[in-house]
Amino acid sequence: MLLGDARRGKLPDNIVGFGRALRRAGVRLDSARIALACEAAQWVGVAHKPDLGAALEAVLVSREQDRAVFQELFDAYFRDPEVAHKLLAQMLPSAEGRAEPSKRRPRVREALTPQRAFGTQTPRPTEDPLEFDAAMTASDLGRLRQADFNALSASEYRLVERLVRDIPLPLPEVPARRHRPDARGARLNWRGALHEATRTGGELLRLPRLSRRAEPLPVLILVDVSGSMERYARLLLAFLHAATRQVAGRRVRRDIYAFGTDLTDLAPALRLADTDEMLAATNALIDDYGGGTRLGASLATLRTQHARRLVGRRTLVLLVSDGLDTGEPEQLDAELAWLRRRCRHLFWLNPLLRYEGYAPLARGAAVLHRHADGMLAIHNLSRLEDLAASLATLMTSR
Repeated sequence: MLLGDARRGKLPDNIVGFGRALRRAGVRLDSARIALACEAAQWVGVAHKPDLGAALEAVLVSREQDRAVFQELFDAYFRDPEVAHKLLAQMLPSAEGRAEPSKRRPRVREALTPQRAFGTQTPRPTEDPLEFDAAMTASDLGRLRQADFNALSASEYRLVERLVRDIPLPLPEVPARRHRPDARGARLNWRGALHEATRTGGELLRLPRLSRRAEPLPVLILVDVSGSMERYARLLLAFLHAATRQVAGRRVRRDIYAFGTDLTDLAPALRLADTDEMLAATNALIDDYGGGTRLGASLATLRTQHARRLVGRRTLVLLVSDGLDTGEPEQLDAELAWLRRRCRHLFWLNPLLRYEGYAPLARGAAVLHRHADGMLAIHNLSRLEDLAASLATLMTSR
């Protein structure tokens, strides 16, 4: 059944409104995609709503991490007959009693919130620009520092994505192979001494000395991009890209890989200086975003294809995952043992530590906990700000 002329009828208007709601939820789409969605709806019809949903998803969603948001918002927008009454109730005075908390994602709840008409927003105060420097009060910013990344609305998520780029991550330093001039160095600089002797007729008036340079530890970062890590992966990639680019003015040798069902080398994306461009390139590189987790198979790929380039006895390995692995624990145990023998430290950055009393009881989590030198929480801004100090503490205690 065709829907008729798109210039008449209510369904095209509903699809346009649905597209705007998707944009408020953080899904990337433009007017061309919305027009294509209207055309797809004409061909599919409305007799079977699952078919309509599949057609709209095919043209409106381009990233794996947006699929769950689309499906939940589609159910709320098209399938729930009470959604209009719920939206109306949000604009009415509240009655006594407490409503049940919504189980929808924060991005979906924000997208379904009634929008104010253009020009009716409360003007922003201008007499104290410093107080509203981040478009929010100090109390709001303090709340965001403690808020779990998985509980952020779409607008809060975008703001936090910007804030994580300013968090430093000073890595521990170790002596490098190269030397530098140092009056108190332990090694004589014979080349420099002979060079100075040519100016004094062959007399050695001073013996210059050398000391070894200090450089940040090379770092290998493995980021879980499975479905359970969907809300954390993008934020942590933005944080790690900015924080590990330079330490104390020196470039850091870093390698970042994404793993889900396969291993993806993110080196081409890391060469981009702009974090937004890096995230866009990362999204194009990763084929298994939002899928399952097979860490053992991914580490096997690391061992067979990339070991010579990046794994060494001085390497600091940061493994970002919730430990919900679906592969064989025997393979994971063997691959982690190989990785642990060829690195300086292996630290597990686990967002599930946000739960009080968390214990790594899952098969993959138990294996990972046994091989890791330490487990750290990275589920909010406050934890990311404390990450460098926590790493330094764990390294000096071993």
